[in-house]
Amino acid sequence: MANVLELDRMTLEEKLRTMEALWEDLCRQEQAVAVPQWHKDLLDERERLVSQAKAHFIDWETAKKRIAEKIS
Repeated sequence: MANVLELDRMTLEEKLRTMEALWEDLCRQEQAVAVPQWHKDLLDERERLVSQAKAHFIDWETAKKRIAEKIS
């Protein structure tokens, strides 16, 4: 039986609770979600950079600003 969500009628709180419920359900089935090889490679590379103290980090506010600049 398919459930249809009427998103335009849902409050923000209802939408967030729905997203959380979906995420929790997906996490219980994480083995069923295929992770592409390129994503594994990227994470391995980032882990290598962190372990070699070559990774550079910025705070979240700076990151959001840079993302907004790139997409605008």
